[in-house]
This record gives sequence, structure tokens and C-alpha cells, in this order.
Amino acid sequence: MKDKVLIANRGEIALRIMAACEELGLDCVCVYTKGDEGSLHVKLAKEKYRISDYRDMNDLLCVADYAKCTAIHPGYGFLSENYRFARRVVKRERPLIFIGPSWEAIRDLGNKLTMKRIALEAGVPVIPGTIEPIYNEVEAEIEAEKLLDELRSHGVENTSLLVKAVAGGGGMGIEEVKDLVELRPVFRRVRAYAKRLFGDEGLIIEAKIPVFQHLEVQILGTKDGEYVHFGTRNCTIQSPFKQKRIEVAPGFDYEGKFAVYNFDPRRIEAEIIEHSLKLAKHVNYDNVGTFEWLVTPEGKYYLMEVNTRIQVENEISAQISFVHGKRINLIKEQIRTALGDKLGYSQKDVEFKGYALEFRLVAEDVKRGFQPVSGTITRFDWADHPWLTMRTHVPRNERYEIPTQFDPNLALAIIYAEDFTQLIDRCETFLSEVVIEGETSQGAPLPNNIAYLREKSKFIYQFIY
Repeated sequence: MKDKVLIANRGEIALRIMAACEELGLDCVCVYTKGDEGSLHVKLAKEKYRISDYRDMNDLLCVADYAKCTAIHPGYGFLSENYRFARRVVKRERPLIFIGPSWEAIRDLGNKLTMKRIALEAGVPVIPGTIEPIYNEVEAEIEAEKLLDELRSHGVENTSLLVKAVAGGGGMGIEEVKDLVELRPVFRRVRAYAKRLFGDEGLIIEAKIPVFQHLEVQILGTKDGEYVHFGTRNCTIQSPFKQKRIEVAPGFDYEGKFAVYNFDPRRIEAEIIEHSLKLAKHVNYDNVGTFEWLVTPEGKYYLMEVNTRIQVENEISAQISFVHGKRINLIKEQIRTALGDKLGYSQKDVEFKGYALEFRLVAEDVKRGFQPVSGTITRFDWADHPWLTMRTHVPRNERYEIPTQFDPNLALAIIYAEDFTQLIDRCETFLSEVVIEGETSQGAPLPNNIAYLREKSKFIYQFIY
């Protein structure tokens, strides 16, 4: 029987899944809400159904049954890291294939505390902090004092702490505490936020690594126990709310033209890749996954979290990864291995060439604290180049209403080059040519983050102070 995939997401990731299904010869079905009627993923879908909410499990499964789908691809965000949804998909009366890791892996690695315990069992270094959920502010204050004493005993002074939602992700549910007198009100605030957004008010307290590079390792595992990696990415340039804005692959500047390291970057990269694979094998991880690390200027590194899904920035890893001379497509690999295909190659067949960078084009007011904005786009255009890939659900040079119920992400611009100097030149060319025009709902010119991206693009390999 030919497989048919329900795309349980929206926007550019829905379009990429649609394209991957077409290349694999699979039928697919899209869903959309009222606010997304103008999106390209709706306009281009051959079969589509309107639902009430992308997080409504019942709606999604009803569409899957009605359309006779055999598999569900959750994309990123929404239900992609909800282990209850993944479990329900595969354990219902008419089971479907969940195109992602097993629900057990999502449950165990998606929870920050469980992930830390499993990582420590496997001998993988994690950020110093609590390893049990905290639910009341008195306990939080006691644990914070213990952690500060531990850090001082290791010669770490004047550090701050992070209060994090156990079930959080993507930079949400995290606040910094610079003085213990701030702990209780911050704890209460984050706990209320976590309960409202994630349905889980458990929190952890971690040491803040003050100066770091944020590196990611891209892993692919299969149900047959095959494992490969597709190198590293650098995601250090983020908004104040820990939302990524620029990503580059590979994770370090091996040419040494834009960064100076006090350690051997190739050795550190090899070690965090080895640790990531060790943890993936330890939990029988069986699909795409991203293992996120913080690396200090001294070359110390700590596993921060595991993203049990395809990530927004997956394509920059794909751009530099070649198997048997052909550039990889991570979404295609994710789908075909989930449907039962063997990998068909090993790590020695993966060759890395060049650099790739991704800009996230967002309708946001950078000068007002990266405040998201809504309104109407009247012109969205760019110059086409062989080294440029644009991923967007926004129609080119047509009016488009930015939905108010979603993050105002407009597009991903992926730029490839043979070396980093050429990459920076091409980035500047792209940013000088792209046009985003429109007006806010108040009639003011629609702000965007292009100037911010231009300012920050040269510093992505720099340590953040």
C-alpha cells in the first residue's frame, strides 16, 4: 500500500515536507486554520482540510482518518515534541506512523531533568544545576544557594542562575536571576508561565554559562540501529528571548579568519559529536534529532538540551553534507527512514564541503525589544542566485496578511559558499537586495530585522560576552 502523509503543521516547514513527499513519490495532505488561508502551503496543496487549531489532536487525527493517511509528520513546534501525541498516533485503534523519534525518546529527552539524568548515566557532561523538579520557592532558594556554593568551590564567582521550565523549549520559560533576592518573584513568574503554556509547573535551576558558543550536532538514527551525524551548526546569534536569528554550519571557523580559539576547534567538535552519538545510542534514538551544546572560551562544553524533531535550521546542515557526491535532504531522510527504509550509507560516506548560513527574516521591531508585529506585506521580493535558497510561505510580490496568532516569521534565507569570506560577501549581497515592504495594523511602515541581521552576520563565530 502506498503511504500517505498528513502534514500536521503550517508555513515553510509544511512546504518543505510537501516537496520531500513529492520527491519520494508519496501523497500528502495539508491542514490549515482560518488565519492561514493566504499561506502558500494552502495555495499549493493538492489536498487540504481546514481545522480549528494545529494543536488539536482530535482534529488532526480525524483528518488523517478521513483522508486515509498512513503517517503523520509533525514538523517543528506545535505537537512535534509532545510525546502524548506521538504515543497516541502509534497506539490508536488505527495506528499511524509518527515521522519522528519514538514517543519514549521524546518523553525522556524532551524533559530537561530526565535528559540530564540519562546524560549523566551515559557519561555525557551537562550544565551544573538541579536534577529534580522544583515546585515551591522555599526549596528553590535552598537549591540555588547550594548551587552557588558548588560553583564557588570550583572557582566560579559572580555568576547568575537561570530558572527554567522543565517542559520548556525554544527559549521559552527561561529567566535569569542575578541576585538571590530576585529568586522568589522570578520563580513564581516562571512557574505560572510554565503551567499556563506547558501544563507542567516543574522548574529547574541551572548555572548560567556567561560566555559561550551555542553549537548543535545534527544526528540521524534509524529503527535498525544505524547512526550518522551531519556535523555541527552554530546558533549563537539570538534575540534577548533566546530566539535564534542567524545560524551557520559548520559550527566553528576552521579558517581562523573571523574567530580566535584558545582550544583546538576540530578536537572539541569531534568530542561533542562523539558524546551526542553516545547519548543517541544509549536511548535507541531512531529519527532526526539535535543535541545542543554550550562551549566556553576555555574549551569546556556542556550538553544543554536535545530537540527531538526536525529543526528550523536543518537545511544549513544539509547544504554542507554530501553522500556519494549528492547533497543530503534531511526531511527526505527523516521520512523515508521513518517509513522503514534502511539508511543505505554510513558515516564514512558523508562528506562535508563549504559553509551555509541561514537568516530568519521576521516582522519584528528590533528597537523595541524584538517586539513581534502584525500587519500587511505589500511587497516581498529578492534577487535569485544559484547560491541562495528561500524558504517562505509568504507569496512573492503579493499582498499578505501576517496572522496575529503565530510568530511573525516570514522566511528563511539559506546561503551557501565555498569558504566563509565568500559566505559573508554573499550574505551582504542578499541583505542589500531583499525587499520587505508593508504597513502595521496601525498604518505605520512595517518593521523587520534586516538591519539587525546585517549588523550581526560577521560575528556569529564570536563568543558572546
